[in-house]
Amino acid sequence: MKVLVSDNILSKGVEILRKAGLDVDVKTGLKPEELKSIIGEYHAIIIRSATKVTEDIINAAKNLKVVGRAGSGLDNVDRAAATKMGIVVMNTPGGNTITTAEHTIAMMFAIARKLSQANTSMGQGKWEKKKFMGVELFNKTLGVIGLGNIGGEVAKRAQGLGMNVIAYDPFLSDEKAKSLGIDKVGLSALFSQADFITIHAPLTAETKYLINSETIKTMKNGVYIINCARGGIINEKDLLDALESGKVAGVALDVFEKEPPESNPLVGHEKVVCTPHLGASTQEAQENVAIAVAEQIVEYLVHGTIRNAVNFPSIPADQVAVLRPYISLAEKLGSFTTQIFEGGITEVALEYRGEASGLNITPLTIAAIKGLLNPILLETVNFVNAPFIAKERGIEVKETKSSDSGDYQSLITIKVRSSKKEISVAGSLFSKKDPRIVKIDNFTVEIVPEGCMLFMYNNDRPGVIGNIGTLLGTNNINIARMHFGREKAGGRAISVVNIDTCATPQILDEIRRLPNILDVKEINL
Repeated sequence: MKVLVSDNILSKGVEILRKAGLDVDVKTGLKPEELKSIIGEYHAIIIRSATKVTEDIINAAKNLKVVGRAGSGLDNVDRAAATKMGIVVMNTPGGNTITTAEHTIAMMFAIARKLSQANTSMGQGKWEKKKFMGVELFNKTLGVIGLGNIGGEVAKRAQGLGMNVIAYDPFLSDEKAKSLGIDKVGLSALFSQADFITIHAPLTAETKYLINSETIKTMKNGVYIINCARGGIINEKDLLDALESGKVAGVALDVFEKEPPESNPLVGHEKVVCTPHLGASTQEAQENVAIAVAEQIVEYLVHGTIRNAVNFPSIPADQVAVLRPYISLAEKLGSFTTQIFEGGITEVALEYRGEASGLNITPLTIAAIKGLLNPILLETVNFVNAPFIAKERGIEVKETKSSDSGDYQSLITIKVRSSKKEISVAGSLFSKKDPRIVKIDNFTVEIVPEGCMLFMYNNDRPGVIGNIGTLLGTNNINIARMHFGREKAGGRAISVVNIDTCATPQILDEIRRLPNILDVKEINL
């Protein structure tokens, strides 16, 4: 078996691969065409953030079995294309958790006490003691956006500094937040109450430009903002305007929308501390991820064991063919459900009926949980750690089986509950391989769960469908499929529209203003 290491990892990882009898080539700095020309001879590729494993590369990788990321972020891997080709994509979650959390705290200290600016001044031979008046962290309120692995570690350290920690995380139950000594708040409350705001969320359609001119207006005057997560969560132009006006007192950025940032006015700004994506850059973290990814590649290529895969659970090789379509269905059900549900999840109940009840349901449940958590955690949740993360967040998971599946050969139902409400979504396989969502609460539907979709509650009135189609057409958005369901004639209904191009927030607002539209959400599967 041949392994290509296309980005720099510590030599300990390469040694583990070679000791296992694998043929390893270390070729870093390859251009896309160079990688494409050689990838066909390799069974595994190990990357970090530099190599882009695109659909074009994957299509040329005729023998590739696994992509291993030394780190957690997978923005540079086309996971959908890899999954389609049967290629396992795995990362090393947790290897850089402490390192990134510590970097966040260091950045927070730096902007609170103007350390970088003072150091630069001293280097110029100046002694400007009065110019660099700082603020204490003690007794200040830290708002944490995203209380996953890294956000949780930041919160612990901030509590140790005597800070009051509040957090926004749609997947964190009130009970779990209370047990951590953290006040769970809405996003608007976090913006208005926090003295310091730190971001620990993935870049998704929901978090794109989460911090912008409008949300900044709701923040305290003199707020400090830290981003060691992903560029693009902050609108950099709006942030610059807020710095210039004095609304934002200081900013610490380890990530940028474009990296490296070229001619970015935030870099070098007197109120900004910047680092070149150093969150995971410690000797310990790099050693952890190098060893972890090498061991995972060995386990898979040599022993057939899948660990920390983001697109496949850990199951025996002889069960893969049978379980694969059910795993896909369960994950899509989970992801769809969480994107139409609002509130902190406290319980997930999974019901397997018909043929599905006779399967090994453990990987199916894991896939459903992963689907539930993935839209918000994205890079840190996988088929291995999904149950642990659910438990850590106070989510109780229940399973039941029944041989009776009613009108379907197999039926998987996922019921999600919070302290105030619940929702039920059921799915089945058509032709034993094609996933379909067939029921949402009391609505009978037949939804193809893929791509961008608009999910709408509406009144069952004439003209609703025409209005939606006209609005989308006006905005040059093509409709791929439309699905409808209603409780009764003239009552409440749901409409689900598969679209070729995802809608902008402005288009979603236009849809909400249409007659008889009660609510609309964009779902991305």
